[in-house]
This record gives sequence, structure tokens and C-alpha cells, in this order.
Amino acid sequence: MSIAPAELKAIGTIDARFQSYNIEMVEVTGGRFWKPYPRTIRAFDERDRYSARPPIDLANARLRKLAAALSPAYLRVSGTWANAAFLADTDRAPGKPPPGFDTVLSSQQWRGVIDFARAVDARIVTSFAISPGSRDADGVWTTDQAQRLIDTTRSLGGHIAAVEFMNEPTLAATNGAPPGYDAKAYGRDFRIFREWMQRTAPETLTIGPGSIGDAPSPSGSGITTRDLLAASGPGIDRFSYHHYNTLSPRCGGRDDPAQALSEQWLARTDATLATYRALRDAFEPGKPIWLTETANAACGGNRWDATFLDTFRYLDQLGRLARDGVHVVMHNTFAASDYGLLDEGTFRPRPNYWAALLWHRLMGTIVLAAPAAAPDLHLYAHCHPGMRGAVSVLAINTSRLASDVLTLSRSAGRYTLHATRLQDATVQLNGEMLALTADDELPRLDARATPAGTIRLAPATITFLLFPDAVNPACR
Repeated sequence: MSIAPAELKAIGTIDARFQSYNIEMVEVTGGRFWKPYPRTIRAFDERDRYSARPPIDLANARLRKLAAALSPAYLRVSGTWANAAFLADTDRAPGKPPPGFDTVLSSQQWRGVIDFARAVDARIVTSFAISPGSRDADGVWTTDQAQRLIDTTRSLGGHIAAVEFMNEPTLAATNGAPPGYDAKAYGRDFRIFREWMQRTAPETLTIGPGSIGDAPSPSGSGITTRDLLAASGPGIDRFSYHHYNTLSPRCGGRDDPAQALSEQWLARTDATLATYRALRDAFEPGKPIWLTETANAACGGNRWDATFLDTFRYLDQLGRLARDGVHVVMHNTFAASDYGLLDEGTFRPRPNYWAALLWHRLMGTIVLAAPAAAPDLHLYAHCHPGMRGAVSVLAINTSRLASDVLTLSRSAGRYTLHATRLQDATVQLNGEMLALTADDELPRLDARATPAGTIRLAPATITFLLFPDAVNPACR
């Protein structure tokens, strides 16, 4: 396998905020969210899957510093809990939500979101409440709460870049919608939402449907993404969907780390994209595709999502989706439960955060055609984001036993991520442990100079190669 970086052709572009993230609405308001797994007990009681938490401290210096290091990005504040969140018109939230809502978002808490987004160069993406409290006597969605969110944002000097009508409408029956909510009701409500957005906030992108799975939901509601799109009609600015490889044990899934490096596991993101691209082509042809919520396992993540083992999926998914034309990918979450890029208690980086930082620094918006690779070697190539003519290649060796060999036509800077054990919660870069400094600063991420010629990629390692002198015409 050889890499000649000067000869790689451009095949597409991605959004400058391609690599983005979610901070769930329930993190902002405080409430019950997916409980992190206990460290010492292997068995998991599905009846004990939530834990109460206070509102996240969005003014925390470490949190802001680590978010800013990944900017520019989109910050999505949504999730299941947003579907029934009541926005209070005062800084002090009422003790309990009004009838028809499950939680309360104070204007002070929303100010925290706006201040955080401004401080870290993130653009806000959100969704609106659709629960019974946001409806009239006939069950039709009203714009009162949505208008309050728009007005409050403007009054605080903020801006909502994009909005989904609701979170995961295919799961409406369990996501806060009224009993019996179906595709016809969704189509009626979405048309109200779309026309109101065009009048009230035409500068904000309307994205949707933000659903998960083009199949009847487990709740038995029978709503499919195709039903939703047929009922609502065309008119969105971006086509959005959600994807998780599996459910965590909290929701009855099977925690099986043995499959984490298999092609069958990693290719699940391709299968989901194919489903949604076909629906986009049928109902909203040409609209850019955004993946607005994704991680390894829904319902808080698997036990190994906080370890180096999930970093293979994280980076491989970014590489596949960028190559296949997805413009934005929003990881769920930034700092909550086991799938967070940061530990929710300390805000210290997990292995996926270090992977995200290397992607941010090395993989630019111009996507190149990487050489075809072997079954256990995945290659992705981009122009470097800041060096004219430079090329970055991501090489992922998913074999647990065998090394892979690459031949480089030019010298490169090498960044290799590995761990002593795949399920370690720490990761090494070129043999050095990655961690914040004693002063809470990010460490230097230094490349190892690698001459042209043959290099060996050890089993179960991830390597970025930077070719600063590639002089690739597509990267000028």
C-alpha cells in the first residue's frame, strides 16, 4: 500500500464546523439523565439507569478551554428532554413545570448557553417543545414557547443558527408528544413550524426531520421517516438524522466490546447513511446532510465508550461520513454519561477528545480520495486546514494481531495513538501519555518526523500522517 499525497484528488468538501457536539437540554436544566456505569460492578440493573444531576456549569474554565480547542463547531442543545421543556420568562425558574411540560429552562440557564457558545466560537442548534403544554385545546402545536425562545435569544444578544422542529419524531410516542401522535399530526405541526420560522427567523436554518431509524418505533406508534417526510412536504434547509451503532445495556442492548473493531460494526454508519440519503434524494434532493446526534451506543453509551476502544469508531465514522458527503457530525455528548468526550465529573479529556483534537488540527474541509485499503486498514485523506498544499492522511489499523505496512512517497509527520490495553481510559501519542498539564493547559501534540519509505502500523493503532510538502493542487 503506497501513499503519494501530491496525487490525491479532491472529492468533496465539508462544513468548517463538521466536527461538532451536543450538550443535552437536560444538562442545561438539570434533571435525571443516563447514569454512568459503576466502576466495580459488572452487572447492570436496567431499573437504575438514571441519576439526578445539577445543571452543567457552562462557565467552567476547563470546559470552555477544551470546547474552544475544537472550534469552530456547532453546539446542539436538544435531546429527548427538550421536547417537553418549558422556557420560563424569568431568570429564576418556577419550582415545577406547568401542566403539559416535564422540566423548566430558566432564561438565566439559556443565557449560559449563549455565553458559552460565544466564548468558544460555537453556533447554537436546538429544537422546540412539542409536548401537550405547547398545544391548543385541539392538540395543534402553537408557536408560543418557540417564539419565547427566539425572542429571549435575541434579547440576550445570541443567535440560533439552526433548529429542528422536535427531537426524534419517529419515537414520538415515548418522546413527549401527545398520545396517539402520528405522521399526519406531525405533518400538520411541521407546516405550522416551517411557515412560522420563515416569517419569524428566516436567517435560521430549518433542519429535519432529525429522526432515528426508518422503521416503526419500538413504542408501536408506527411512524417512519418516510411517513414524516411525505406528510410534511418539502422545504427544509438541511436534511438531518441520528445514528447509534446500538443501544446500551441501560435500554436493553448488548455490551460486546469484542466486535468494536470489526468491519461489520464500523460499517453500520454506512448502512444508516444509505437509508437516509435515499430518503433525502426522494423528498429533499440536493439538500446537505447533517448527522445531528451520534455515538457508539444510545442511552448513555456502552461501558467501553469512555476508553480507547471507541476511538476507532469515532474517527472511522468521521472519515467515512466526510468521504461520503455528510457536511456536519454532532457527537453526543460533549460531557455527560459514558459517551461524553469529557468526563462529566471532572471535565477531563477522554480518549475520544484527544482524537477529536487531532482531527480538528489536521483534517481540513477539502476531502481527498484516499487509496483503497485492506479490510483491516482504513485510510482517509484531507487537505490540511492551515497549510497550503499540505495533505493529512488518517490510517486506522483495526487488526488486533497484525501490523500493516505503508509506503510513503514523501516524508511526513507521524501522530500515532495507542493504548496499553484497548479498554484503557487513557491514550498515548507517539508513546507519551496525553493529559492536561499541571496548569490545566493542553499538552503539545508533536509529530514524529518520518522519512519517505516504508512504515509499519502496529496492531490496533490509529495514525495521522501530515505531509507538509505535498504541494497537492487541490489544497492550494
